[in-house]
Amino acid sequence: MSETSDILRRSFFVAADHHRLSAEYIEPATPASNIQRPTLVFLHEGLGSIGQWRDFPLLVSRATGLPALIYDRWGHGKSDPLTGPRNIRYMHDEALTALPEVLNQLQIKKTILIGHSDGGSIALVFAAEYPERISGIVTAAAHVFVEDITIKGIREAVRVFETTNLRERLRPYHGDNTESMFRGWADIWLAPEFRDWNIESYLPAVTSPVLALQGINDEYGTPAQVDAIVRQVSGPVEGLLIPDCGHIPHHQARERVLSEVIRFLLSLKI
Repeated sequence: MSETSDILRRSFFVAADHHRLSAEYIEPATPASNIQRPTLVFLHEGLGSIGQWRDFPLLVSRATGLPALIYDRWGHGKSDPLTGPRNIRYMHDEALTALPEVLNQLQIKKTILIGHSDGGSIALVFAAEYPERISGIVTAAAHVFVEDITIKGIREAVRVFETTNLRERLRPYHGDNTESMFRGWADIWLAPEFRDWNIESYLPAVTSPVLALQGINDEYGTPAQVDAIVRQVSGPVEGLLIPDCGHIPHHQARERVLSEVIRFLLSLKI
């Protein structure tokens, strides 16, 4: 547990979908006034972890007065290691089984989901199935279908993992999970059967407010991803393409994204 004058942070483990997951909870010393305030839940990317969010969750929590939960999904960070290859529905499993169990165990009834890449896709599926539990969604570089640029980007990531120090740069976050985490992500996305993966059918059931962000220079997706979200969700939605930015908007365009996310969250009627 760590504490500053305005933030209390604690690390712990939670069980979900038969796996032990590493988690962190951030509690502002000056909370938002609404006693039923929702919890911000940060859902990381396909190669992500708690640590790779850096201070972004803390800054959003501090600015909004809302508590925040961050956790390592199965196979990531300090959570249980993968026991085999991922299946084509691994993001559905996260959205429909693991995430509800995490929220239930921590008695989180209402949430605002902030998801990066895979995490954004998981957030959209969850919101479609559990609309009563969602106060808002922020997606950054989410996918709702697979594009040629996505496959090209992942093939390049595999090349970089095998020929540069990327493995060593990921190891401080994932430890012994590093190899299985990377292969589990890359192998399923490059599997021929994954080319038809698509979650657009879920979008009309998303009724909560959505902010969909993407870097214009995203190496894993085109603006068609944001366009699909904006066109097909049923609730209030904003699409924002960020110039001079790639696949990690909250780091590559940190101040702009932080400002936009905080503005969006403060505009919600919670």
